[in-house]
Amino acid sequence: MDLRDYLQIIRVNWILIAALALSGILVGAATSVLIQPTYTAHTQLFVSIQSSGSVQELQQGNTFSQARVQSYVQTVATPVVLQPAIDSLGLRTTSSELSARVKASSDLNTVLINIEVSDGSSVQAAATAQAVANSLIKAVDMLERPKMGGTSPISLSVITPAAAPATPSAPNTKLNTILGLLAGLASGLVLAVLRTVLDTRIKTESDLGRVSNAPLLGRIAFDADAQKKPLLTQSPPQSPRAESFRQLRTNLQFANVAGHAKTLVVTSSLPGEGKSTTATNLAIALAQAGQSVCLVDADLRRPMVGEYLGLERNAGLTTALVGAADVNDLLQGWGQGGLYVLTSGQIPPNPSELLGSAEMKHLLSRLEASFDVIIVDAPPLLPVTDAAVLSQHAGGVVVVVGAHKTRVQDVQKAMDTLNLVEANVLGVVFNRMQVKSRDAYAYSYYTVDPNQDPSSFLENDAPSISRFSQESASQISATSRGQRVASTFPRNNIRR
Repeated sequence: MDLRDYLQIIRVNWILIAALALSGILVGAATSVLIQPTYTAHTQLFVSIQSSGSVQELQQGNTFSQARVQSYVQTVATPVVLQPAIDSLGLRTTSSELSARVKASSDLNTVLINIEVSDGSSVQAAATAQAVANSLIKAVDMLERPKMGGTSPISLSVITPAAAPATPSAPNTKLNTILGLLAGLASGLVLAVLRTVLDTRIKTESDLGRVSNAPLLGRIAFDADAQKKPLLTQSPPQSPRAESFRQLRTNLQFANVAGHAKTLVVTSSLPGEGKSTTATNLAIALAQAGQSVCLVDADLRRPMVGEYLGLERNAGLTTALVGAADVNDLLQGWGQGGLYVLTSGQIPPNPSELLGSAEMKHLLSRLEASFDVIIVDAPPLLPVTDAAVLSQHAGGVVVVVGAHKTRVQDVQKAMDTLNLVEANVLGVVFNRMQVKSRDAYAYSYYTVDPNQDPSSFLENDAPSISRFSQESASQISATSRGQRVASTFPRNNIRR
């Protein structure tokens, strides 16, 4: 991943990162509040040689004392020094326990000894530090005194008496808060990267390009109202969603420039990716452009076209395939253009057998003879084999991929299935693309006034676009139910 990918990860997961950063700050602050304060008292001693000789003797004595200082520092943590301090203060602790709270050090090339004592009480810390310093003075005097008698050549003096500290040395609230913030940010960034790497859902065009080499026919903008208003005619003509389907119509014409694929199967990898709405709106868009279109609902397991368009679905494709009625009597006109719909009919127990039968192939051939384009809404590829069977009867296949829903492995399996049956995959439609995503920059070109009358938009896009945008699907379907091709279709009846 490059820098842009990481910036995209931060942009997408900024809520997670901010939440963890805030949690880190709260944890750091809470830790500072909950931890018992610790006070540290300091004292400092000076090591000297008790000699009044020449300058050379003084220099030798200074070197000698510097060499002995490190030994005295180590002596501070021993019972020889600590036990007398405990006894003098009457502390209820042992020398080993006290040594954990006592720290001694010396500065390089000096004869200074620093002693630090930590305690929950500032007064007790100062008293203990002073007692340890006094005890060290006595211990050194005893250890350095000649065995033959006399005074010790080494003298220790307190130059900085211990004082009760006014503020605790720990916890450091500011430091803990900063560390909590940094830890929270680091955790958020790591989780965001892991979430992106482990998430195999297809979210961008680059993700889609790594899965399939099929051309990208269209990008359908996400619309929160699509479930309530799924049809193209229910959106303003210049809305991003409407423009998406017009772009899909144009790209599909270029993908099928030779015109060999009159029957197009629209399918997807899994249910819920929007293939039925894509097939229905593509048929409407083609009809708006002046073409005669037949929309066939071949999803015999979960038919949705009749519900979207408000048409009767009890008599339709399955009725024609079993020979109970002729297709001329089953086609239903929709709208004022050249769109005719063959709904699913009764749901059969053997959809795959019906869709793969010779009758289905013959039916599509009859429709191709009378219509410019046949759009077939097929079931998803992975759960059932219906779409793969239908693709063998069609001139081309269009695969709908739902953004942020479909996983990479699902699309790969779907494409492998189509390649196995040697289907002609015309391209892929990227559905439910977020308008604010990095790949959807073009969707912000058009703006629509929600108070403007939809009939005032571009009357020249199609002869009937104003009528489509003004009439609801239910009103149109109420006048179109039961219409037959023989009475409404401008051409001859479908050949028998």
